[in-house]
Amino acid sequence: MSVAKIVILNWNGVDHLRRFLPSVVAAAPPEVEVVVADNGSTDDSVALLTAEFPTVRVVRLDSNYGFAGGYNRALEQVEADYYILLNSDVETPAGWLEPLLDTLDRNPDVAVVSPKLISSEDRRMFEYAGAAGGYIDLLGYPFCRGRILRAVEEDRGQYDDERDLFWVSGAAFCCRAGVFRALGGFDDDFFAHMEEIDLCWRMQLAGYRVRVVPASAVYHLGGGTLQTDSPSKVFYNHRNNLAMLYKCTSSGQRLLVALLRPALDLLAALSYLMQGRADNFRAVFRAWRDFFRWHPSLAKKRRAIRSARKGHAGHIYRGSIVARYLLGGRTFGRMM
Repeated sequence: MSVAKIVILNWNGVDHLRRFLPSVVAAAPPEVEVVVADNGSTDDSVALLTAEFPTVRVVRLDSNYGFAGGYNRALEQVEADYYILLNSDVETPAGWLEPLLDTLDRNPDVAVVSPKLISSEDRRMFEYAGAAGGYIDLLGYPFCRGRILRAVEEDRGQYDDERDLFWVSGAAFCCRAGVFRALGGFDDDFFAHMEEIDLCWRMQLAGYRVRVVPASAVYHLGGGTLQTDSPSKVFYNHRNNLAMLYKCTSSGQRLLVALLRPALDLLAALSYLMQGRADNFRAVFRAWRDFFRWHPSLAKKRRAIRSARKGHAGHIYRGSIVARYLLGGRTFGRMM
């Protein structure tokens, strides 16, 4: 029988642990260990875990290595066939895990699966971070079944079919440990944001599939680490998206990105400035600055990815999701 372990990365999230961890422990099958990897917290997280969750194993890291580096370091200390990575602000109902593990057991070429993400604050609605599974467009903008840019849909069962797609959310990311390790895990340099999309892309290029299993659903608070449109989030999203595209795109797509993304990111920066958000305006330019500084290391990563390629990344929308949104396309529907 395959060994699966739930691993929750925590950083100063004592309130989230107190609110959400009981559901994770209660819903975990007896043979599935729950691990909390503490990313150098300075609050009472570890004390809470010791006092109130004696069955939960704690892995303590000496500093905050971000989402990417934190998980990479923590998972070096976790032996399993399947890693179930959960955000600390996810509530899990009974029976949520079995459909995910069953899909992995039945499909050896599937590297990662995810449940449907529902908002814990309004359980009629999908949750922004992943909804019912994700895609990107030709310019690298991510969107989901159930969420187009900022427009989030009500879950009426319209996306309850299990299917392959481009990416699944790191909020509930159930993957093969062997594939995770073979591909080097998340890109440490990303620190936070986009690392799961980057890894899903590399998994596909390595010949594996990415799949959503809506027979499983979890409830996600979202925004627990960085608020939407905070300068840090704008910075990480822009920088890491550019880095991911540089590393993983085909030559044709890479040329298209090089021609169009600078203008679109400039428009995004100017939009922030017009809203009085000079901090976000500067964040876009800091992202481009770091992206250019990263070019030598990104070129090395791209060569390694392309030379080891065994498959291709499908499920890329052959158009602009931004243009579709601006023209009124605010629901996923049957677009992919």
